Amino acid sequence: MPLTWFPISQLLWVRIAAVLFTCVAFSVVAHGANLRNGGMVDWCIFCWAFSFACSLLVLLVEQCSLQPRIPVSWSNFPITVACYASLLCLSASIIFPVFFLKGQRLHFEERDHRIASTVFSCLATVAYLVEVSLSKARPGEVAGYMATAPGLMKVCQTFVACVIFILVSDSMSYNHHAALKWCMAVYCICFILSMVVVVLCVGECTGCLPIPFSKFLSAYGLLAVIMYLTATILWPVFQFDKKYGGRGNETKLIAVAVLTALNFLLYLADLAYSARLVFVSG
Repeated sequence: MPLTWFPISQLLWVRIAAVLFTCVAFSVVAHGANLRNGGMVDWCIFCWAFSFACSLLVLLVEQCSLQPRIPVSWSNFPITVACYASLLCLSASIIFPVFFLKGQRLHFEERDHRIASTVFSCLATVAYLVEVSLSKARPGEVAGYMATAPGLMKVCQTFVACVIFILVSDSMSYNHHAALKWCMAVYCICFILSMVVVVLCVGECTGCLPIPFSKFLSAYGLLAVIMYLTATILWPVFQFDKKYGGRGNETKLIAVAVLTALNFLLYLADLAYSARLVFVSG
């Protein structure tokens, strides 16, 4: 079957740049950074390798005109990949220099390899952010849900929840009070529901719901806002107040409190967009 090549566009150049930057980032680390496997090293390499693989898939599918053969919504899949990749590369760009450059006594070659990986990780983050900016829906434009502001916020909500899960991986941080267990239930339930929305959109299965998708989003958004509001209040109270057996100002617990508040604001903005969608369409 002959291949059909698309004309060169800004989006194509940005995707090629993202593929190259992520490839260089994990290749340099693997080649000469002299890092042991495990922990944050594996996380950073996963961020770069996952982003590289998904971006390369998007690039090849689009350039070979294989979209009809792929069982996903192509108006939603590429921008979802780009948004997740931008967040993953951003996290790697922060974590890698903090853990593997700051305060380290290194040989010149090892230091240069680690600096190069950090630089290319930052460049990959910028490339993915540009791709998201080029791909997102413009006012009045017909686009997939994931290309809209609420769709992009769903990606951010799930990513923030994943970071929270990493920070509270030790059950001792929430097992000492029922209110903190409720907070964990909030994180889990809202994460699952947000991922369901992402999967439904990417898999083009929104029509399988027994109610209109817009009303489902509004109902779920209201529930998530109420649940996250309780978690935003309860987590710092029961973690830091000595009256409830609080453990003090541990860095991870403070980070969870901040990320909980951030996700609450994301869900609140998401609800405002979803409610507007319902009232405008109604």
